[in-house]
Amino acid sequence: MANPRKIIIDTDPGQDDAAAIMLAFGSPEELDVLGITTVAGNVPLSYTSRNARIVCELCGRTDTKVFAGADKPIARKLVTAEHVHGKTGLDGPVLDEPTMPLQTQHSVDFIVETLRSEPEGAVTLCTLGPLTNIGLAFQQAPDIIPRVHELVMMGGGFFEGGNITPAAEFNIYVDPEAADIVFRSGVPIVMMPLDVTHKLLTRKDRVKRMADLGTRPAIAMVEMLEFFERFDVEKYGSDGGPLHDPTVIAYLLKPELFKGRTCNVEIEVKSELTAGMTVVDWWHVTHRKRNAQVIRDVDADGFFDLLIERFARI
Repeated sequence: MANPRKIIIDTDPGQDDAAAIMLAFGSPEELDVLGITTVAGNVPLSYTSRNARIVCELCGRTDTKVFAGADKPIARKLVTAEHVHGKTGLDGPVLDEPTMPLQTQHSVDFIVETLRSEPEGAVTLCTLGPLTNIGLAFQQAPDIIPRVHELVMMGGGFFEGGNITPAAEFNIYVDPEAADIVFRSGVPIVMMPLDVTHKLLTRKDRVKRMADLGTRPAIAMVEMLEFFERFDVEKYGSDGGPLHDPTVIAYLLKPELFKGRTCNVEIEVKSELTAGMTVVDWWHVTHRKRNAQVIRDVDADGFFDLLIERFARI
């Protein structure tokens, strides 16, 4: 068995972020979580930093280091999504307050230090929220960019449009400047847009399989999803809501579940109307450099099989 892949999870938990973190914790043979860095996004930083630790404790992983990062975007006022995730970000279950400490080091410093100290190409960045911490790290320490193995991110949308504005997906919209830094950096990017996450619905039969595991983490996740999906069910009229963030971790575990193509992706930072839009050159109509592997299709049943199999291990 090859050594587990070293990853940093950069996140703004959120119920679907919690599912992604749990998927990583359920896969220790493949993934070595070096640390979890938090960012303001779905809810303010104090809550995202609390929520990351709650998920660690729920999974019995108090050995995981959690670092608090940027409390606002690089150049804009913070926009949050309590209307989706509830006031705490993990609304749904009754969860204990975390007792494990936050690390004193800032997320950005941890990211920079880790990429400098680990062998070149050893660390994968998994981003589940706005890209503020990564943008700041790349700005402050451009020497780390070629050391990143890959950046796998949930964010953006193209044929599917946006979910916070008609043009923009939430993670990119919150901090388009940070996203622009990342997409211009030359780092290898795999992008999980709404086009793929909207194919992964938390249908009742899938949630029931999760509930049938009967473990405390699985039950808590079911309660989170039942709260989280109500917003999307109302909006899209679907059976269940899309499960966005676990796509990032699932891709590392089973890339064969996903299909996409390498495209040029540019981030709109100037327009008021389309701020945060990911302009994806899917049909290669420009000569701009192809800078991201953009995923569009997924084996949804295979994805949920993987999720439930790994949740069962926690």
